[in-house]
Amino acid sequence: MEIDVHRDLPPPGGFEAIKYKRSLPFRGPGGWAILGGVTLFCGIGFYRLGQGNLERRELKREKAWSRLHLVPMLLAEGDRDAYRREQAALAREKEIMKDVKGWEPGKSVYNNQKIVPRDTIYVL
Repeated sequence: MEIDVHRDLPPPGGFEAIKYKRSLPFRGPGGWAILGGVTLFCGIGFYRLGQGNLERRELKREKAWSRLHLVPMLLAEGDRDAYRREQAALAREKEIMKDVKGWEPGKSVYNNQKIVPRDTIYVL
């Protein structure tokens, strides 16, 4: 009796090669590339910051000069307004005190020069 012994043998030509090498995907740029990118990015940011500072300085200078040139006009406008208010106050005083004998509108009510009322008009 013959026994057919089937042994576990490799196939003819052998097994295919075992792939033991690591095959990982590309993990991104290298350290020098990242450092160069960050340096470039920061450089552009600092450049734009400097340009913004120059623009802001110019706007601040322009604002100061415009205010400086507007001061005489604003003072004249304030003087005209104060004069108009003073004339209106004198007119009201004349109307209110018209029945009082010897009353002079606009004249100080104080008899000495030590007590002088303020010459400022407060607008509330």
